[in-house]
Parts: sequence; structure tokens; C-alpha cells
Amino acid sequence: MIKELIESRIRPAVQEDGGDIRYVSFEEETGLCTVELAGSCVGCPSSSVTLKQGVENMLQHYVPEVTAVVALEEEGEAEEEEPQEEKKQKTYEERLAAAGIPFSD
Repeated sequence: MIKELIESRIRPAVQEDGGDIRYVSFEEETGLCTVELAGSCVGCPSSSVTLKQGVENMLQHYVPEVTAVVALEEEGEAEEEEPQEEKKQKTYEERLAAAGIPFSD
């Protein structure tokens, strides 16, 4: 189901922005889903926001067993993910800034 969601719903949206995403693996024991980013996603500062706010949220909605989504780095190793409990909740303004969107009150 994860691969189908990526192929049918996530990948077309990512491709509209010149990037690409490919399913790599899912570890049932940990709930970790690994994907590979390509095209304009590689090195893009917004790709981490897209990965967490878009891909991870959608997969967790449809597949509750997914605990996190990580992207392969160029060397083929998955990016290390901080444990869910230790993540600092970002404010709306911080998320906009990370996506490169200017914000003012």
C-alpha cells in the first residue's frame, strides 16, 4: 500500500515541481519508510519540509504503522532521524521560512 500511495498520489505532485520520489523500503519492526529523492529535490532546502509535512503525513494517515519517512542520501545511506519524542515542534513561521516563503505580521 505504501508503494502504491507514493506512485499514485505523492509522486505526481513531486514531479510537477521538477523532482521525483521513489519507494525504497519499509521496516515493519520500526515503521521506518525509506524513499529516494531525485531531480530538483536533491539538495533543495524545501525537500525536508515536503518529506515531513507532505509525504510522512500522508503515509501516516493511510498507513498508521509508518512512524517516520527518511530519504536516502547520495551515498545510499538513509538520513539519520531524531527520535519522534525529541523533535522540537516548529512554529508556522519557522515552517514557512524553511520552505523559502516570506512571512510578516
